[in-house]
Amino acid sequence: MQDHLIPSSPSTPTRIRRRRTQEIFPELSKVDEQNKYRSMWIRTYSSLWMLISIIIILYLGHLYICAMVVVIQIIMTFELFNLLRRPDEDRCLPGFRLLNWYFFFTGMLFVYGRILSQQLVNTVTSDEFSYKLVGKVIKYQMVFCYFLYISGLVWFILTLKKRTYKYQFGQYAWTHMILFVVFTQSSFTVANIFEGIFWFLLPASLIAMNDVAAYFFGFFFGKTPLIKLSPKKTWEGFIGASIATIITAFLFANVLGRFQWLTCPRKDLSTGWLQCDPGPLFKPEYYSITGWPQWFPLKEISILPVQWHALCLGLFASIIAPFGGFFASGFKRAFKIKDFGYYIPGHGGFTDRMDCQMVMAIFVYIYYQSFVPQDCSVEMILDQIVRNLSFEDQKALYYRLGQMFRQRQLENY
Repeated sequence: MQDHLIPSSPSTPTRIRRRRTQEIFPELSKVDEQNKYRSMWIRTYSSLWMLISIIIILYLGHLYICAMVVVIQIIMTFELFNLLRRPDEDRCLPGFRLLNWYFFFTGMLFVYGRILSQQLVNTVTSDEFSYKLVGKVIKYQMVFCYFLYISGLVWFILTLKKRTYKYQFGQYAWTHMILFVVFTQSSFTVANIFEGIFWFLLPASLIAMNDVAAYFFGFFFGKTPLIKLSPKKTWEGFIGASIATIITAFLFANVLGRFQWLTCPRKDLSTGWLQCDPGPLFKPEYYSITGWPQWFPLKEISILPVQWHALCLGLFASIIAPFGGFFASGFKRAFKIKDFGYYIPGHGGFTDRMDCQMVMAIFVYIYYQSFVPQDCSVEMILDQIVRNLSFEDQKALYYRLGQMFRQRQLENY
C-alpha cells in the first residue's frame, strides 16, 4: 500500500496518476465528478441569462449596443486596474486612483469622439446653429483631448512622492497599457456596429459558439491536453469546436443576413428602426441542385454572398481567436490568479469573457475594410463631404457644381 503512495515522477503520465488517485480515494473521485457537473450547470445558467440580456439589447438597437460595450469596457478596466493595486501604497497616495480613471475617460472622449463624429454631424444637420456648434467641437476635439491628457500628466508629476516612485510609474505604464488594449478593441467594435449590427453580432456569436463547443467537446471527449497555459483545454475540444464554429458561421450568416435591422448601417445617433435596400452581400443567389432523385423536394438552394465571408470569420474565430484566451491564461498565471473578476458566476470576470472578442473585433474591422466590397454611392460621397469640408467649403462646392451643370446644359444645346 505504501508503494502506491509514493509521489509520481514528473515523467508519469497525468492519466496514470489520476487513475491511481481514483483507485485509492474513490470518494474523492466522486466529489470531483460532482463538482465538475455543478460547475457545468453554473456556467450554463450564467450563459443563458447573458444570452437573454444580449438579445434584449440587440433588439433596442445600435446605441444601446454601444452603451453595453462601454459598460463592459469600464468593468474590464476596473478588473485590470485592481490587478496591480497595493492598498498600503494607495493609502499613502490620496487621489491616485482618481488619476487613473481621469486618463481612462480622457481616452474614451478621444476615441469615441473620433468614431462617432460623422453620426453626430448627421444627427444635427437639420439645425444650422447645432450643426455649426458640433462642427467646431469636432474640429477642435483632438486639441481639447490633448490638453486634457497633458493636464493629467502634470497632475501625475505633481503627485510623485519619495519611496513610491517605482509603484507610481508602474501604475502609469499599466494604465496606458490597459487603455491601449481596451480602447483598441472597443473602438473597432463600435465601428463594426455602425456598419451594421450584423458585423458585430456574427463575430461575437462565433466566439461564444466556439467557447461553448470547446467546453462541451472537451467535457465529454477531451483526453489530449492542448496547451500547458490552459490545462483544461484539449485537442478534442479544439478540433470539435473549430468544425462546429465554421458550420455555424455559414448557416447563421444566412439567417442574420435576411433582417434589415441587422444589416443596415446606422448613419446617425437616432434609435428608430432602420429600412434600407439590402446591399449585394445580402441579396440571395440561387443554385439549382442536380443529380438528386426526382422525388427529392429541394430543387435549389439560396446562399447569401456574405456567407462566404462568414466562412473566413468562422475560420479565424476557431483557430486564431482562441489564442487571445491562451494569452489571458498566461497573463493570469503570471499574476497567480484564477480569474480576472467574479461578476459572472462560473465564468469569472468580463475580461475572461472578452479576451477572444478583442482579437476578433480587430480582425473583423480589418477584414471588412479590406475584402468586403464597398459601394461608392451618392450617400457615401455626401458623408465624406460633410465629414471633411467646412460649411463655407460645402457652399462653395454647391455653387461650383451649379456652374458645371449650367455649362453642360449650354454645351448640349
